[in-house]
This record gives sequence, structure tokens and C-alpha cells, in this order.
Amino acid sequence: MNSITDKPKHFCGIVGIYSHKEMNIPGNLFYPLFSLQHRGQESCGIAYRRHGNLIAYKDVGMVGSVLSHYLHEDHPSFIGIGHVRYSTHGGNKLENAQPMIASCNKGQIALAHNGNISNSHVLKEQLIMEGSILQSTSDSELILHYLAKSKKSGFIESLLETFNRIEGAYSLVMIHDDTLIAVRDPQGFRPLVMGEKHDMTVFASESCALDILGIDHMREVKPGEIIIVNKNGKQSAFLTPGPCKSHCIFELIYFARPDSFIFGQSVHEARKRMGAYLAEIDKTPGDVVCAVPDSGNSAALGYSEHSKIGIDFGLTRNHYSGRTFIQPEPEQREFGVRMKLHPIRAVVKNKRITIIDDSLVRGTTSSIIVKLLKEAGAKEVHLRLSSPEIKCPCFFGIDIPTKEELISNRMSPDEIAHVIGADSVQFLPLEYLKKCVSNPEDFCFACFSGKYPVKVKDPEKRRKE
Repeated sequence: MNSITDKPKHFCGIVGIYSHKEMNIPGNLFYPLFSLQHRGQESCGIAYRRHGNLIAYKDVGMVGSVLSHYLHEDHPSFIGIGHVRYSTHGGNKLENAQPMIASCNKGQIALAHNGNISNSHVLKEQLIMEGSILQSTSDSELILHYLAKSKKSGFIESLLETFNRIEGAYSLVMIHDDTLIAVRDPQGFRPLVMGEKHDMTVFASESCALDILGIDHMREVKPGEIIIVNKNGKQSAFLTPGPCKSHCIFELIYFARPDSFIFGQSVHEARKRMGAYLAEIDKTPGDVVCAVPDSGNSAALGYSEHSKIGIDFGLTRNHYSGRTFIQPEPEQREFGVRMKLHPIRAVVKNKRITIIDDSLVRGTTSSIIVKLLKEAGAKEVHLRLSSPEIKCPCFFGIDIPTKEELISNRMSPDEIAHVIGADSVQFLPLEYLKKCVSNPEDFCFACFSGKYPVKVKDPEKRRKE
């Protein structure tokens, strides 16, 4: 969880590049990774192939500080992958930073993974019992171990065997010798797109990472698809199909950048529809619509357009507030929010404010936001969330707390409003959220409904591990 925003944390972002012409691969990885910085701010890294060997560089920190030197240095290569990380499984330690590198009986392998392996505890116990030594606490390492253990004759056959025993969410890119490989799990939990430009093929978590490279010819990697790219061209193989597609709806609600196009949807337009449906069911609209920046911006626009109530900047965001000084104590947390969000008195004073945010987890930050607005002179504050009530943890790549910590498991919207000091709180009902996408049957809504698309053994025990 993010200690400042009290939001479900981003998971990870991945990039892979194969070029038929030699280029500065690390420099070209920098830009799409920078575009995916919102998906993970704890560590980042790259790996590329040079003179028959894998070279890797990774560190704790963000792309601009860790990788910017590659913009001024030439490192010619044909192939490379990159990663930005937030730890959904395993701590924020350098040994958990990716890409992960291994030399084994299959050759040299580099791996960058986005997602969460839901049966990792079973796989890890099996490896330990068989004598394997694990170097990190990240579940991504398990993939490398099972690849090395495979008795299949070819590498692609080993890939198929390995991934057909893995459950949960994984979109990943990997280097095997001089080949770039992209894999997406059979249910398509996490987004993964492929684009082509001239002699270059690029994979990335979101389309915005391809836009920065000027790539406009792109498609999504299909659920269960393995794409192999090397000097001989591209080919695809497919894993055993999953029981259903299970695209993560939180990608559209909060995680993805609004300018991205994922799961066949414009993120911005989907969020505007969420806001419009909020306005449709709202019985106590205010005088002015305001967003909690930046995650509430698109939904607030949709709400304003549908309700015909004007929108204004009631809160501004300081993008330089940082996170390192924030402590878990309530006083320090409030100070951190005040460092980040600032009310505009001229907008909110003596007004009934409809404040739009994407979700409510513990409610700690929302109470501070309500307090800020009322201190600035707001007559009333009505909190509207463009998602349903979060009642269940996630096991597929999002850091959501245990049920006991989720405020919507303990309180009704009226009770939440009383606790956080708002005049009212209203969530977007699940049936309306499903109307915001053209293919709701292809999405996972488990954090709202508790209906997991993959069976999770002992859900509460797994969440606390």
C-alpha cells in the first residue's frame, strides 16, 4: 500500500526490444521505462546482450536517476529488456530488483515479470524440498528454476511446460541467448502490447510506452500467447487456454496511464464513463465538481459532463513531494498528504464540493482530504468513488490489504462518511462499472465481489504471508 495516497499500489512495468539493426538498446529502453514509471517506483533495471553475454544493471530508485547515464553512452546491441518494480511479493530489496539473470543448462536467461504467481507457495515449497537455493523473495525467480529443471529437449518446449504449471498473473519479457520472448498468462490478467517500427519490435505493459518511441502499429499480445523474436523473424506458440479471460479492471480504474489503450479500451474514455454513471445515480450533487489529482481527473470530467455541473481545480498536486520522509504515524501521514495536495480556497470556499476519487481502501487519506477542503471553507464535501466498495484482497498483482483493513468490509457508506468527516460517500455500483467496458465478461472483479477467477487456497492465509 502507498503510505501517502492509501491506494492499492502499482505492480510493475516491463519493456522488451529486439532490433535487426544494432542500436543503443539501453538508451532506447530508457524512454518506454520512463513512460511506465507510474507502475513501479521502488527499483528499475535493464539487461541486454553484448558480444554473446548478458549485461545487466539495476538498482533501487527511479528510472531518471538509475538509468539516465545510458542516454549519454553508446551500448550497441540487438536485444534488451527493462523493468520498473513495485514489490507485490517480496520486499523492496536490491536482490528482488529485475531483470533477473541466470546461467543454466538452457543457456543465459534474463527475465522481467509483471504480475503475481498465485500458486507460488506450492511451487516454492517443492523447489526447496528438492534442494533448490533461492536467491530472492520474489516469485519471479521460480520461473527461472522451473525452466532450468525442465527435461524437455527444446527451450520453447521447456517454456510451455513451465508456464502450464504456473497459476495466476504474468506478463513478462525474457532474453534467451539471442532471442527475445514475450509471454502473457492464459487469462490475460495483466496488459501486454507489441509494436513494430522499421526493423524494431517492442513489447511493453502499456501503449503509452510505445507511443514515446513513435510506434503506432501495435497489437495486444493475446492471452496465453508466447511470441518469439530473433533474426529469423517472429513466431507464436500458445499455452493451454485458461477457463476464462480475466483482465484486471483496476488497470482501467486506476493503474494504467489515461493516455494508454489496453484491453481494447481507451483508459481515459472508460474512466469518463465511470464518472458519468456516478453522476447518473447521485442524489446529492454539489455546486462544483473537483477531482483528487491525478487519478480522479478523467472520472471527474465524465461526472461534470453528464451532470452539467461545472468542474474546477479544488485541489492541486505537488509532484515533487516525494515519499521517503513519510512515517506510518497518523500525524506524519497527514503532513505527507498536506505536502502533496493543496486546496484552492477561491474554488471551494462556501461551496458544496463533489470530490471525485477512484477508490477507497482504508479511508485514511480521504479523511485528510475532506479535512483540507473544509479547512479551506467548503460548506459541504461529498466524496464519490468511481469504483465499487473494495471488500477482498487481490492475488494477481495488486497490493490490497487483508479484509480486516478494508474499510468497506466494516462500514456502510453512511458510516464511512461519518468516520472521515464527509457529508456523504457514494460508490459506483458493480453493475454500473460493468457497463463502462464493452466486454465485462472478460474482466476480473474479484476485489469487489470475492469471486476469484482462479481458485486460491486459503485466501486470507495467503494474503498474510
